Amino acid sequence: MDVWTRTCLAIAVLSVAPSVGAAEAPDPVPRPREVAAGVWTIPEVPVPDREPDGNTVVFAVQDGLVVVDTGRHAWHRDAILALARQQHRRVLAVVNTHWHLDHVSGNPALRAAFPRLKVYASGAIDHALDGFLAASARESARYIDDPAIPAATRDDIRSDLQAIQRGTVLKPDIVIDASRVLALGHHEFRINLAPFAATSGDVWLYDEASGVAALGDLVTLPVPYLDTACPDGWRAALSAVAATPFRIAVPGHGPPLTQATFTIYRHSFERFLDCAASARSKEDCASQWADDVASLLAGGPARDPAQTASGAAYYVDLLRRGAGRSRYCEAN
Repeated sequence: MDVWTRTCLAIAVLSVAPSVGAAEAPDPVPRPREVAAGVWTIPEVPVPDREPDGNTVVFAVQDGLVVVDTGRHAWHRDAILALARQQHRRVLAVVNTHWHLDHVSGNPALRAAFPRLKVYASGAIDHALDGFLAASARESARYIDDPAIPAATRDDIRSDLQAIQRGTVLKPDIVIDASRVLALGHHEFRINLAPFAATSGDVWLYDEASGVAALGDLVTLPVPYLDTACPDGWRAALSAVAATPFRIAVPGHGPPLTQATFTIYRHSFERFLDCAASARSKEDCASQWADDVASLLAGGPARDPAQTASGAAYYVDLLRRGAGRSRYCEAN
């Protein structure tokens, strides 16, 4: 993971390794994957020198589509709009699992295409705009004209800065302040609020009809993105997910999980936190994490185990500097 991404952007993401000529590469075309009848994922597509998009989950309901998370890049939101056209359905609701820019930056484009849609999310973005995102904007602005940073990466920095400057348009229309069953398009979803987990207010969704759960960054691969996290709350959220009879769980980053593979992730996460809280070296903790999740990465884009371990080592340092949690815990 690039040092500048860790210290300056830090939107809870891992960057892919830079490559020559990446700025001239054509934009990717994410392909929706149907994971259950009437339920699709639009996965992130790794692109050299680019920050990723969070996974999107789209549910077909009686009156249209319910979209969970909207990505960062134009190509990702275009894939959502293309699916809506293909299905001849309007987007009637967006559920944001959390405020990280790789999950909410597509909101304005979907609002423009479907002016009547409503956005549902926790209110955590209010604190983030004054805290983490404001700090990130100050730090990252100085890299816009740095020739040592790949041009494509600087484009992403500019886009993120613009998103932060227009942050009020990313806020929800309806604030989720408690877990509840919510009817969207006459279809009932279980909307769960996880306070003080990956952010100060994570939302995850369970659709009993399809057996699909959309988890956002409560599950991220290749490493847990702890930049804004409260690990104790995150553990509690994963326990709540484990008690849910889902058939498929879609993480914020990484391939869909079954009950069995989710259990592997959860146990790996807990072992990683326990190791970070111990006297073991960060290298030992990072290597343990890479070994524990190796089977979960096999079905996704090729990952370098050394890169996975490097990212995990970074987060061991972050936890130890913050006495076991992010310094943005309870403030984002």
